[in-house]
Parts: sequence; structure tokens; C-alpha cells
Amino acid sequence: MKRALLTASLFAFSAAFAATSFAQTAAKEATAGVARPVATVNGKAIPVSRADLLIAGQIAQGQANTPELQAAVREELVRREILSQEATKKGVGKKVEVQNQLELARQGVLIGAYLNDFAAALKFSDADVKKEYETIRATLGEKEYKARHILVDNETDAMSIIDKLKKGEKFDDLAKVSKDPGSKERGGDLGWANKATYVPSFSDALVKLEKGKYTQAPVQSNFGWHVIQLDDMRELNAPAFDEVKPQIIQGMRQRAVEKHILELRGKAKVE
Repeated sequence: MKRALLTASLFAFSAAFAATSFAQTAAKEATAGVARPVATVNGKAIPVSRADLLIAGQIAQGQANTPELQAAVREELVRREILSQEATKKGVGKKVEVQNQLELARQGVLIGAYLNDFAAALKFSDADVKKEYETIRATLGEKEYKARHILVDNETDAMSIIDKLKKGEKFDDLAKVSKDPGSKERGGDLGWANKATYVPSFSDALVKLEKGKYTQAPVQSNFGWHVIQLDDMRELNAPAFDEVKPQIIQGMRQRAVEKHILELRGKAKVE
């Protein structure tokens, strides 16, 4: 038992030492202009840049750049190279489906790098970002609404529910027939939300209601037919510009990327 523990400890120490030595030596040799590989497998060198890429990915997920991580990455690259060489030797890469998968993977990496570069080059002035912020504020409105609804398949069923409400039946009880599984067990309660949360026809009807009132006519949306009741409303406390500026810029960047893709699609000759 002691011998096994000692062997395991020596292995762990050796791996850590090897990783530390690899990192330190690689840094020194990089400074000196020498490109030392991570490892050489059957005569084929694995470049340091490949290890850097995997380590960066792990760091981005919250891992610390420890000697243990570097050793694990080195071993992973060695195993990949061994298996890749064996697959090539067996002719696996000549299969049509494998070639197609490789090409899709190559395209994915290339596209991701291109779009990242495109997005990183985009610049937005503070005035543009502020304008976007004000546009979003206007879309959200000045109030939040605490609403409930009953969703049914057709207008006739919705009118039947409204008639029952007029006769004094409770909204909570009638909501049990709702098609909306997320709210039916809560009496149709949708919680607090701003008007931009809902589809236009729903929000248009909601903002016109008085507190405690329900729609006198069914409201149609792409989900079906709604009977809506407004339980309460309050002022919307929107976050300050500086709090959401990074998110706004990210949204502007995403829209610019999508627009660029559509422009390229429009210019392409597709037969």
C-alpha cells in the first residue's frame, strides 16, 4: 500500500515538475526565438500554440493555470496526436462522412474567427450607445404590470370565460382551463413585467386596463386567445445607463454582425 502511494505521489510530482518545466522553458525559448514543441509523437511535433489554445479555453471556464492543468493539456494533446496518426494510418480520413465533418469543423472555426474579428473592430460612440439606451427605455415604458391571463384555443371559449367572469366566477378558478402551463396553476398569474415582455396585441390590451379590471373582449395573439386581468401596476425602475452600457454595446455588436451576414448573403451568387 505504502509503495503504491509513494509511486502515485512520485507520478503526480513528476507530472507537475514536467508541466512547470515545460511552461518555464517554453517561455524562455519563445523569448530567444526558439519554437520548442509541447511534445513530439512518432517524429511529429505538437506546437506550443496548440497547448496555449486549450489552456486559454480552460481558463475562460474558470480553471486556474496550474502545473497540473498544463500537464493534463500536454497529455491530452499527446493522446490526440497518437489517435490521429492511427486513424490516418487506417484510412479513416478518406471516408466521405469524415471528410464532410472535418470540412464543417474547419468552416466553423474559420467563421467564428472571422466574425470575432469583425465584431472586435466595431466601434460605437457614447452618443450612439446612449441613443440605443433611450430607445430601449422607450420600448420598456414607464410602468411594470402585474397581470394574469387565461389562454384558450378559440374566440368562442374566450368569450365564454368573460361571460363567467361577468357572472361573478373567480379568475383563479377559470384559469385552470388555460393552455399556459406556466401560469394556470397560479390562477393565471404572470408576475411583474414591463409591456415589452409581451407580444404587441397582449401589451396593447394590458396597458389600457384599469387596476382590477379584465378585458371585455378576447385578445388574439399567435399563441391563441387571451382573457387578461390587470392586478396591479407600479413605476418601472430602469437601470442607469452606466450599469447596462456593456450589455447594450454587446447587443449593438450582435445586430451589426447579423446585418453584415445578411449583406454578404445578399451579394453572394447562389445557384
